Amino acid sequence: MTNLLLAPTRPIGVLRHRKDPMSSQESAKSGRNVSPDLVTGKWLTTDELAGILNVDPSTLRRWRTARPLQGPPFVHVSDRVTLYSAIDVEHWLRSRRVDPAQAA
Repeated sequence: MTNLLLAPTRPIGVLRHRKDPMSSQESAKSGRNVSPDLVTGKWLTTDELAGILNVDPSTLRRWRTARPLQGPPFVHVSDRVTLYSAIDVEHWLRSRRVDPAQAA
């Protein structure tokens, strides 16, 4: 089975690095706790994830506004841009997997 979440897609954007990047120790001291995977990992737009899950993009929007929240974790980058971490989506899918042999 091909891992669709890790398949290459178009880049979403180019990360701009600071001229004086902090070491992980400096980052921890400053209160910033950002995993390198979080920044450099693969991110999906609503339309891209909808295509992978074979659902309409409006379904993902509905899940994001449902109370309690439904669907995979997401990040609101702005009012118009919502992104999904491929790692988070994969964990969410694994948590929803049902094995018929174990369910019986």
